[in-house]
Amino acid sequence: MPAETPGSATSPGPAAPAKGPRLVPCLMLRGGRVCVPGPEGPVEARTADGKAIDPFDVLDLLSADYPRLYVVDLDGIERQEAQLDYLQEFSREVTLWVDAGVRNADQAIDVIVAGSRRAVLSTAYLRGPKELRRAWRLSTAFVFEAEVEGALVTAADSTWETRDPYELLRGVRELGIDRLLVSPRNSRIDWELVRRVATLGSTYVDGSFELADAPRLAAVGAAGGIFHLDRLIAERLSAAGSPEPGSDALRDDENQNQLTHDE
Repeated sequence: MPAETPGSATSPGPAAPAKGPRLVPCLMLRGGRVCVPGPEGPVEARTADGKAIDPFDVLDLLSADYPRLYVVDLDGIERQEAQLDYLQEFSREVTLWVDAGVRNADQAIDVIVAGSRRAVLSTAYLRGPKELRRAWRLSTAFVFEAEVEGALVTAADSTWETRDPYELLRGVRELGIDRLLVSPRNSRIDWELVRRVATLGSTYVDGSFELADAPRLAAVGAAGGIFHLDRLIAERLSAAGSPEPGSDALRDDENQNQLTHDE
């Protein structure tokens, strides 16, 4: 993919070196309700006493220690109806990276205009390299995700030049996109693949990544990992009430979670 000149002023500023791999919480949202991964897909999250969870309570809980939030907009993914009102509200409190299952460049720009610092372009939804190049001409505010199952990229479109994850991400990086995301599904993380991709540029790990994997990020040169909120919700958002923002259960390493210009 040859380099192209991006178009608009929606581009984020230049990156500064981060202090170390960053842990980024992932908030899944469907119809304004918080969800967590289930055996057969995302399910609505509830407190120990069965109460629904307000996403703004989660935001209040996270914002002091995690200035960046990765939002999975399930309405966008499942019905192509991104929850733009929620994104606008969230963006007033934290920096957002948003996966709304965008299929084309126009949908990606809608997510950015709603307040996302970066929109996620994923092989699982984006309609091929044509839409990727079109999006890049409009903005540079993107993260590109290679969803990987086994040794191959999961692709919604047959026009991608390769399903080899490293080669595909190398082509995306040559285009100019400088935030890459490796997301293994239904399989363990291939840390050697992450190490290779990290040589191309700022690389994050999602998918089957868990907090227990955090020590491995620095060893392979990854910029960070994206983790789900299952444990936090189970332990902290219960009938006993929400924790103080600085509680030990939320704080991993201030240096890891501190926001830098690596946005």
